[in-house]
Amino acid sequence: PCLCPQIRNKSLSKTPMTTKPTSVEEYINSLAPDRKDAVEKLRAAFKNNLPAGFHECLNYGMIGFVVPHSIYPNGYHCDPKLPLPFIAIASQKAHISIHHMGMYMAAPESSNPLYDWFLQEWPNYSSKKLDMGKACIRFKKPDDIPFELIEKLATKMSPEKWIEIYESVLKR
Repeated sequence: PCLCPQIRNKSLSKTPMTTKPTSVEEYINSLAPDRKDAVEKLRAAFKNNLPAGFHECLNYGMIGFVVPHSIYPNGYHCDPKLPLPFIAIASQKAHISIHHMGMYMAAPESSNPLYDWFLQEWPNYSSKKLDMGKACIRFKKPDDIPFELIEKLATKMSPEKWIEIYESVLKR
């Protein structure tokens, strides 16, 4: 069970649901079979490869990996009662997405080694054109997801490093 306090269950999904899921398992079980398999594989990629300290929970209506209050008592600046978000996985109407805040916080306008690494590695794992915003990586088809690259991405930032980046951006 999720140990996080319930994070605002505002579903960002455009997929209509009769009831909003209240757990990661309910979220996954609400997906179409082709999406369910892909989302479960993404979830496993993060669960098995993120450095110790991140916690999985339902976060803004998506599967989220957060820095819990036990590690970062300040919480999320928008609402300190919430843990610090890091990564989220969502099944949207037109795509599956990964939201990676570590790539967003210092995305293309400034130097961000993780963002640069990801852009450089993408062609080694996928022949598809990268569909990416500052933090959102979108996959139109489940078969387009380069799981091996996602597993490597998951290993690249510890909770401590994420907190350091987060706090440096807040000071600006």
